[in-house]
Amino acid sequence: QTFMTGDTQKPNFGEYPKDFFDFIIIDECHRGGATDESTWKSILEYFSPAVQLGLTATPKRKINADTYDYFGDPVYTYSLKDGINDGFLTPFKVQRIQSTLDDYVYTNDDTVIEGEVEEGKLYKEADFNKSIEIKEREKDRVKTFLSLSNPKEKTIIFCANQAHAALIRDFVNQCKDKSMMKYPNYCVRVTANDGDRGEAFLRDFQDNEKTIPTILTTSQKLSTGVDARNIRNIVLLRPVNSIIEFKQIIGRGTRLFEGKEFFTIYDFVNAYERFSDKEWDGPPLEPKVRSVEEPEAPYEKAEPTETYTEDEEGGERQKKVKIKLRTGKELEIQYTVATSYWSVDGKPVSLQEFLNHLFGKIPDLFKDEAELRKVWGNPQTRKTLLDKLEKAGIGKEELKIVQNLINAQNSDLFDVLEFLFNADIKPITREARVMAAQATIFALLNDKQKEFIAFVLKKYIESGVEELDQEKLPYLLTSKYQSIPDANNALGDLAQVKQIFIDFQQYLYEGRVA
Repeated sequence: QTFMTGDTQKPNFGEYPKDFFDFIIIDECHRGGATDESTWKSILEYFSPAVQLGLTATPKRKINADTYDYFGDPVYTYSLKDGINDGFLTPFKVQRIQSTLDDYVYTNDDTVIEGEVEEGKLYKEADFNKSIEIKEREKDRVKTFLSLSNPKEKTIIFCANQAHAALIRDFVNQCKDKSMMKYPNYCVRVTANDGDRGEAFLRDFQDNEKTIPTILTTSQKLSTGVDARNIRNIVLLRPVNSIIEFKQIIGRGTRLFEGKEFFTIYDFVNAYERFSDKEWDGPPLEPKVRSVEEPEAPYEKAEPTETYTEDEEGGERQKKVKIKLRTGKELEIQYTVATSYWSVDGKPVSLQEFLNHLFGKIPDLFKDEAELRKVWGNPQTRKTLLDKLEKAGIGKEELKIVQNLINAQNSDLFDVLEFLFNADIKPITREARVMAAQATIFALLNDKQKEFIAFVLKKYIESGVEELDQEKLPYLLTSKYQSIPDANNALGDLAQVKQIFIDFQQYLYEGRVA
């Protein structure tokens, strides 16, 4: 503990002699230890006889905040790349989402409901939710993210400021999946001003035994210091203004958790461009020496700090222009979603390379697509194939991971294997597969049999290929007819029903669906 004494306000370390400590460890040493005016710097200088070890994941190289200038070159470095390659951190994919309303120019069919709009001004991403607010735009972004993600996966959404974080929280709770409607705290805000309530929400979020809250909205507060291992999604709804902050935000998703093979970055603001920064997975570049007249680069000023103002912007709050879009105009917003896969050193890679990193080489267990169709179209040979894949380290859970990677959650695991065999073959939905095969399947069935197989196909569309396993047949019969005797009365010979259940599946996978 230090005390400021005297007219000069110099630190006073009490009765401690300068050589009292032999070894001092400074965690997060980029935060103050290397800054000339910081109290920590005075402490370190006073106890300079001790060996001082600085630890940081994000060293700075800025004038008057140069971690390297004080501590020297690192004696040991361990990069994000090393952590992922060694199995201590998870890799990631990026969903880059762009829309026709990423920027905005006022037109007189829209309504200014507050403030004064600059006619002819192009409002860009950095302006939104600071100098201009269009609620329909934000709600549409929320709907787009929710349509792409799993509603049960823990997520952090980074917003422009605290007011924006509250707005996004409300939109998430309004638009959330119907299975989550019973949870009022499905999405909550955790910012500097949320106090004890926010901290309680954060503790529950970090508890891997709890599923609620599932989504947190924040602005700056959660970019550092959140150790929640089961975060599956990071959503960026504001620009990321420094490479240090970018590293810190990405770090929120890299923690290991059982069954978590990767995490996803939903990027609405082109933050992925930060991967091309030379500092992404290497040491910070040496600070550029500037003249007095030369201003500091804008992105270097926006790093998160230890304290936050009310609106986390520092300085006087700016009056926002609030716009209401013409009725129906939000329905005209169009989105494009580009999925990319990234190596641990920030380089884009093919899906095949990404999968090889996760699972190793996919085993060759069928010679061509025709053989796969034949094997998959029979529940007995399909089970044998899945068992062989399981022994090779690619079981159903791994196939479902690939299913998520290629955004094929509504497709059959057959489509996943077909895609791995030939990436030019795009997955189709289970519903499209049923629609294409239904006429052929029903051609030789009587009305009662059609009714039962239609019930089976509905379950298949809802839940996946597991509904077509032979072991599932008794459950399907009792689910439809309450009991096996009732099923027998409705359908007749159950041995024949069993054969129909096996035989119809070949038609489901018989030909490629356009």
